[in-house]
Amino acid sequence: MSNTPTLTIKGKSGTSYTFYIYELPVSFKAVGGVYLFTKKLSNGSHEYTYLGITKDLSERFDDHHKAACIKKNGATYLCAFTKSSEEKRKFIEKDIMAVISTKCNDQLN
Repeated sequence: MSNTPTLTIKGKSGTSYTFYIYELPVSFKAVGGVYLFTKKLSNGSHEYTYLGITKDLSERFDDHHKAACIKKNGATYLCAFTKSSEEKRKFIEKDIMAVISTKCNDQLN
């Protein structure tokens, strides 16, 4: 993983989360985590498409409930931050969603 590019996002709490960036399609081992679909822009930055959590990153994302929106918005990468604790995954998702906007999440108020 040392050669895998990363994306760091600072949550509302001030905690920084470093995601590994993988070009789609990609497969993972069965591990829990927070994931972020992105579209790489011409300037090298990433546009956020969808942020979610899962207990198993190895599950296929083709059947994702937001797959149509993710594809429509041109996501080309899946960024992953592994975390085994469901409670911590939920906290991280909420922490990050408080500071970013995505094309396909139902934004929390």
